[in-house]
Amino acid sequence: MKDPPSIFNDVLGPVMRGPSSSHSAAANRIGRLMRALAGEKISTLVVRYDPSGSLVTTHKEQGSDLGLYSGILGWTPDDPRLPTYEQALKEEGIKIELHYESYGAPHPNFYRLEAHGASGTIYHFDAISTGGGMIKTIAIDGIPFASAGDYHHVLIWAKDVPELRPDLVAEIVSIHKSEEGQHLINLSLREEPSQATLQTLAKQLAANRIRHLPPVLPVLARNEIKVPFLRASEMLKAANTEGSSLWKMALRYESERGGIPEEQVMDEMDHIRGIMEAAIKTGLRGTSYEDRILPSQSPNFQIAEKEGRLIQAEIPNAIIRSVTAIMEVKSSMGVIVAAPTAGSCGAMPGAVLAVANALGKSNEEKCRALLLAGLIGVFITLDATFAAEEGGCMAECGSGSAMAAAAITWMGGGTNDQQMAAASLALQNSFGMICDPIANRVEAPCLGKNVMAATNALSCTNMALAGYNHLIPFDEVVIAMNKVAHQIPRELRCTNLGGLSITPTANRIAAKLAGKASCECGDEVGR
Repeated sequence: MKDPPSIFNDVLGPVMRGPSSSHSAAANRIGRLMRALAGEKISTLVVRYDPSGSLVTTHKEQGSDLGLYSGILGWTPDDPRLPTYEQALKEEGIKIELHYESYGAPHPNFYRLEAHGASGTIYHFDAISTGGGMIKTIAIDGIPFASAGDYHHVLIWAKDVPELRPDLVAEIVSIHKSEEGQHLINLSLREEPSQATLQTLAKQLAANRIRHLPPVLPVLARNEIKVPFLRASEMLKAANTEGSSLWKMALRYESERGGIPEEQVMDEMDHIRGIMEAAIKTGLRGTSYEDRILPSQSPNFQIAEKEGRLIQAEIPNAIIRSVTAIMEVKSSMGVIVAAPTAGSCGAMPGAVLAVANALGKSNEEKCRALLLAGLIGVFITLDATFAAEEGGCMAECGSGSAMAAAAITWMGGGTNDQQMAAASLALQNSFGMICDPIANRVEAPCLGKNVMAATNALSCTNMALAGYNHLIPFDEVVIAMNKVAHQIPRELRCTNLGGLSITPTANRIAAKLAGKASCECGDEVGR
């Protein structure tokens, strides 16, 4: 069983640049782990994608290339150098070989990597992007290796496995044996090991090779993680029994999940809030980027509103303005927070912050609302998914809408039960939403779906506050959502193979962008 989700790992994050968290940020994390695994200069990186998955048709335009290769270069997901990765690869002398091969990939976002070190050593690494920037490692050199990137891993290759000294034993120790008789020892630690410790281990175990893989997630795991609840029903019962607010339950959850003080949780939430609000301000000033479909539109919306050319709807229009601004920052390679994903980064923050500003809420109150939204996301990712490749846009914008609805209802004075009713209604309304980005860019109809998700959250808030019956408890809605996800055809789950993606106009836009990229960048690296 996987560890309980973390608000800051799984839901409100990563802080990143790029079109897609499941492509750009997750691939970056996989690339950084591959770089650490090699532990030496990489001369050639061989990437193998299975045609049965999503990456063959999406890796270039949705940012898998940008993410994976920037990670190989050692950059983080929010590094301003990300758009220059192709030139940086050439300067570093790293050759990319890209192959499309059928090998029975177990997940649509499966990465099979082979790195050739300057020493001649070849390193193999299999990993999955599971949605929202999260990853799951599968194997190293064909030997099972399971990690979410939330530990310091010390990997030791040795022929024999002597007894480990007590002072060197990690929180978790796993040992696997290859078919050739080689042992891979994995020590999972919460603290970064010193060079002296690594040298001692290498000597003690007569290691053939030893590597340190640093964590790529902000909140580290630990042995036998305990959380106060795992389901929305458990949380709601405890909150009502104690007379506690749901945002306080979120605060308690993340504190216990991460083993960190509540003050630290609030500090991190305030940091994330600041990034979200900065994105809105940046977007409203206007953005530009060559490789995008839509121009900067949020400033014009703001002008039209001031000039009285729009139907008067103060808060809904504020939501549209904020959502659009965030999405435009994402499309211009600016810094955003995937919440819960980059493709849906406008829906929840745009809705919550627009309503918060309209109601005159303080920064502290905004943080409480966002933390509550994050907890709703925890329940979704535990029993369903944020990955559009698995659940369509229902998994992204639908989740964001439910998260926003609970948070806005709290800001509107709603009870705990009303907050969960709003979340349930918002998610119910999102069932079956497909993912079909035009020209393989995460812009359209993504922008409209983000706006729809955000305004749906506001509508469901008012329905809940008025006493509308949501009928189905939130936990049951999430389970049903997961079942619907598996019933959506593959062509409609972010593969660029259906819906608006394959219209004649979309094909013309894609061809135009491909021609522009060819003129600007030359041949694709590794082709």
